Order: sequence, then structure tokens, then C-alpha cells
Amino acid sequence: MIKFEYKAIDSQGNVSQGSVEAVNQEKARMLVFEMGLDIVDMKEAREQSGSVHAGRVSKADVENFTRELANLLTAGVPLSKALNILVRETAKPACKKNWSMLSDFVSAGMSLADSMRKLPRVFSPVHVAMVQAGETGGFLDLVLAQIAEFRSREQDLMGRVKAAMFYPLTLAVLCASILVFLLIYFVPRFSRIFESFGGKLPALTQYIVSLSSMVIDYWMLIVGVIVILVLAVRNYLNRDEGRLTLERLTLKTPLIGKLVARFAFVRFSRMLGTLSGSGVPLVATLIVAKESIGNRVLSNRVDGTIKKVKGGMTLAASLADCKEFFPGSVIEMIAVAEETGRLDKELVRVSEAYEKELDRQLKMAVSMAEPLMLFIMAVVVGTVVVGMLLPIFSLQELIK
Repeated sequence: MIKFEYKAIDSQGNVSQGSVEAVNQEKARMLVFEMGLDIVDMKEAREQSGSVHAGRVSKADVENFTRELANLLTAGVPLSKALNILVRETAKPACKKNWSMLSDFVSAGMSLADSMRKLPRVFSPVHVAMVQAGETGGFLDLVLAQIAEFRSREQDLMGRVKAAMFYPLTLAVLCASILVFLLIYFVPRFSRIFESFGGKLPALTQYIVSLSSMVIDYWMLIVGVIVILVLAVRNYLNRDEGRLTLERLTLKTPLIGKLVARFAFVRFSRMLGTLSGSGVPLVATLIVAKESIGNRVLSNRVDGTIKKVKGGMTLAASLADCKEFFPGSVIEMIAVAEETGRLDKELVRVSEAYEKELDRQLKMAVSMAEPLMLFIMAVVVGTVVVGMLLPIFSLQELIK
């Protein structure tokens, strides 16, 4: 439901203000009219910013909802009825509330994409954009099926990455904990022993003792600065400019950038091949496939391709300018597939081949992260320990 604020006049001419909740403004006006008020002004509540939410929904629930909706639409069930069926069969309270609001929005005359846009905590911008393209092109069921498939593959891929990264992340937390323990417990006790003997400490020991004193004396300030920086970065990344900057930096990062670009290519190729094989026009499939990329920097590079295809250029020729996104060998294969009429099958085959390669590269990247974390841990902890042991070698001279 959407919250509307109103300003109205009663039968005695008194002005009153308040708010009502309804699926749209027309229903809200009816509610106010039923209260015996004449509306002077009505607008959507500012704090909502056009969005509503009714509890947290997991990615798995969204995937299941999308897949079931696609199956119902493919079977010929009307959209409104399909949504009502999913609301009725959903057992989880948060899902039932969100799907019910989605159904209400659609019943009120809104498109599915616009209705999903009202629930930004449930449906991502990429999800909404793909649904909108599918509605416009008349192949909503195909797009929904592909979205569900992509989400399933992404969850599986992210699950493997999280499982593989568990050990390196555990080492990172352990390293940070040991470092804090050394600085607030181990170093102060050693420094007091050294001070009792007098003499000049080695430079490395002096730096470590100073760092320990700073952490102990100003730990609240340090924590506060870290929290402020985290919130500032988070706020910046929530804006379009921040997300675009992050995407650019990610693509330029060694190894990670290549993996992100390859993953986007796999999504683009699979969507393009599947929709082409279903008889969807090439321009329409390009628009949907572009939205499935999930990286605006790479998506912007495909815009030129869509314009060239609209102008009559072949797909392979239009992709030639996106060599960073499309390898030269892939462009050659697409050119041959277009000539032989096997474009859809070739795109799906290429996406499967590159998905296997992407999986191997991810495993290699994770396997490299483990020794790297061990090395960093050894250097950080070893530097502190060595710095505190250096004065011991000259302890006899300090005693004299």
C-alpha cells in the first residue's frame, strides 16, 4: 500500500490534514471522500520516495517467485490471476505481503515493471529493467524465466565463492585480532620493561610503541573515524555517481576486473542466445540482454551496438568496437553463426564455454588468496614481534 498525505475541508468549512494508505491516488481520494471531506490537495508521502516495503525477502524467495510466475504466464494464465495464485500459495508472511502489494498495484492498472519498482528492497534495478523490456516486447514470460535462471546460477556461483573465501577471510579476522591484542596487551608490557632499563630503543620498536600508545589513548576516536568513513562511503555508493565510479574501479582492478567483465559477457550471451532462439527480434533481445549485464559501464558500450543493428549492420560488425567486452574470437564465431543461421545456438554454446572458464578462473583467484593472506598475516604479526624482540638482543648493554 502507498501512503498519501491530503489537505481537505469538512462540511463546516474547517481545514484538516491527514494521511491514508491505498494502492493508488484514485482509491485514496475515494477513502477521503467517504470520510465526508472535500480534497484540496493530495500527494504521495515524501518519506516513501515512491517506494514501499513489507519485510525482508530472501533472494531465493524472489527467484522462486520469478520462476513460478514465468511458468504460469507460459501456461497462458493472465498476469493478475497468476499473481493472485502466488499470493494464495505463499506461506511466508513477508513474501505474502510483498506479493500481495505487487498484485494490488497490477490490479490497479500499473505495469508489472512499475509495480516492482515500488518494491526496491525486493527487486533490483536490473530485474525491473529486464521485466520492463519484456513487457514492452511482448515476451515477459521468457524474460522472467531467464531472470530466474540467472539468479539461480548467480546464487550457485556466489555460494562457491563464499565457501572458498571462508578460509582466507578467517585468516584476515585472525590477523586483525592478533594485531590488536599485540598492540594493547603485549607491546605496553614490553615497553615498560625497556623503559626501566633506560637507553635508546631501535627505530622499529619506537614506531610500534608509539602506534600502541595511540591505539590505547585514542581508540574511541579511531573507531569513530572508521564508522564515519564507512557510512560516508556507503552513502556515496548508494548514489548513481558512486555506483558508476565503483564499477569503473572494479573493471580496472587487476584480475577482478577481468572476472567481472567475463561474468557480464556470459550473462549477456546466454540471454541473447536464448531469446533469439525463441523468435524474439534481434533489437529487442539486445535491449533485454543489455539490461542483464548488471554493470552500467559495460551496458553503455552496448548502446552503440543496438543503434548499429537498428541501422541494418550485422551483430558481429556492430560488436567489433567492444573488444574489451567481446573477445575477437567470439566476434568471429558470431559472424560465422549469423551466416549459417545458427546465431542462437552459438551464443548459448559460447556462454556455456566461457562460464566453465570463469569457474576455473574464480577457483584460481581464490586459491591465490589463501597464501596471500598467510603472507600478509606473517608480515604484520612478524614485524610487531621482531620489533619488540630487537631490544632484547642489546638488553645486557641496557642493564649496564
